[in-house]
Amino acid sequence: MMDQLNEAKDYLKLKGISNADVGIVLGTGLHHLVSLIEVIQTIPYSDIPNFPVSTVEFHKGNFIYGRIGDKKVLVMQGRFHAYEGYSMQQVVFPIRVMKLLGIQFLLLSNAAGGINLSFRKGDLVLINDHINLQNGNPLTGKNAGELGSRFPDMSDPYSPVLSKALMEKAAALKIPLHKGVYAAVNGPNLETKAEYRYLKIIGADLVGMSTVPEVIAANHMQLSCAAISVVTDECDPDHLKPVNIAEIIAVAGKADEKLSLLIFETIKAMQ
Repeated sequence: MMDQLNEAKDYLKLKGISNADVGIVLGTGLHHLVSLIEVIQTIPYSDIPNFPVSTVEFHKGNFIYGRIGDKKVLVMQGRFHAYEGYSMQQVVFPIRVMKLLGIQFLLLSNAAGGINLSFRKGDLVLINDHINLQNGNPLTGKNAGELGSRFPDMSDPYSPVLSKALMEKAAALKIPLHKGVYAAVNGPNLETKAEYRYLKIIGADLVGMSTVPEVIAANHMQLSCAAISVVTDECDPDHLKPVNIAEIIAVAGKADEKLSLLIFETIKAMQ
């Protein structure tokens, strides 16, 4: 694995990418941030050795190197999911490469269903904990000691410092930002009424199909991370309607501008 990671890292270094500060993962329907940053390089995933290629039509599949203020950023314009047929190691491969390229902070975003019925479509929710219901784990197999320890602690997987910075910047920008627990499921199908009830019982406020493997990999590497969900559908089992994926993408798109502004301003203010 380390050989593959280093091959990807070396390729990107030859493209002039090095000493990055912040990694960003843009989830489903979330792309506006790219228009706010000073883009230096855009590299298709397909050009990078050993990188998976996004198969989801609304994930653009570009690795972007640029600046926000005095910070160099690496942006994943689209991510990978286990439901695409990738292993968990492949899902987190880009996160590990970004760490090898120098990032000290990781900000993740996703589209999620709202289990907590106080959430509405388009709301932003800062993830403060998660429940992992996905098969597999990116740390399964021989441990790569160069990356981290065999048994990484997960008592506080989302950085309190990064999360506080996002909350404070949201307040300054007058952008409502809720907090909640994210449940990660396999997908790609959405949940049944009974599954939504179960998720609520076990303490989930949100449900989605991503993010948690990346957070596990980040914690393994002692990489500070924070994550924000856009609520794209309200998962009320007593009033459940068939989900329209196009509508989910449209809701994410409407929330994208305020989420992108929040991420942009938070990074710009980093010391």
